[in-house]
Amino acid sequence: MDSNFHKHVDEALSRISSLIRKTPLQYSPSLSEKTGSEVYLKLENFQVTGSFKARGAANKLMILSKDKPERIITASSGNHGSAVANAAAELGLEVLIFLPKTVSPAKLNKIKLFGAEVVLTEADGRTDAETAARQYAEENQLPYLSPYNDLDVITGQATTAAEVFKDNKNFDAVFIAMGGGGLISGMGGYLKQKISEIRVIACSPENSAAMHHAIEAGRIETIEHLETLSDGTAGALEFGTITFDFCKSVVDHSITVSEKEIASAMKDFIGEHQMMIEGAAGVAIAGFLKENEKYRDKKVLIVICGGNISNQTLVEVLK
Repeated sequence: MDSNFHKHVDEALSRISSLIRKTPLQYSPSLSEKTGSEVYLKLENFQVTGSFKARGAANKLMILSKDKPERIITASSGNHGSAVANAAAELGLEVLIFLPKTVSPAKLNKIKLFGAEVVLTEADGRTDAETAARQYAEENQLPYLSPYNDLDVITGQATTAAEVFKDNKNFDAVFIAMGGGGLISGMGGYLKQKISEIRVIACSPENSAAMHHAIEAGRIETIEHLETLSDGTAGALEFGTITFDFCKSVVDHSITVSEKEIASAMKDFIGEHQMMIEGAAGVAIAGFLKENEKYRDKKVLIVICGGNISNQTLVEVLK
């Protein structure tokens, strides 16, 4: 990663400030007492569109808008689509969003509310929708906006870390959910350049842990994906994604958590903190709880990456 990456991130934060929300960095008394760590939460569930994805979408669209494109093509499992649709509406840009047929109703409805045009593909997962979107973009000579395989998107996601660093500079470890790797690449890259000794812990659902297995194997492989509460991180990786090398360079430790661990972490968090979170955020919390013995008396950051959850999933988690 470029040694000046942190400077590019700071520039991006200034660029997108009118399109995003500075989210709270909040101390968690309950998690701190429970684990013996000093735990802070970066609350991206309060972000525009309810997810950190607003940052990467805003950064990329602001850069693309300079060329006045006729239309921008993207694909999403939900949160990226909402983020792109919202930023495009703010900037007066037209977007076409390809979605897998398995997209959650809550996320599909949110995307439509922003006025974006949607194509529901026959794809079961994120990667097939991305393939269809990229092919359409190439055939029609239109710009394609990847959810994670794009340096401008990664730089935008990293502004989450830039806000954290401005508020509090002394974390020993950060726990981040890992799907395509855009968020952890960006945040990890920024924080490593600012706090060299910080440990970056990647957390993935056992049922769909493509990047985790890629890091272990040293290459991107085709693996089986099962249903998971963490739909925002689910799915295969695009072969050749730049996030693979970035993740290898910034991730100190990668762990997986079960669906039971995710659900338990979400249920306890919602009850103790009185705020809504989605499955991907539950993955990061569950990852910390699984590893917390290693971080007693340490200052820990957990990234609450989003709060978009359907009523059906919420009922399932809370029962």
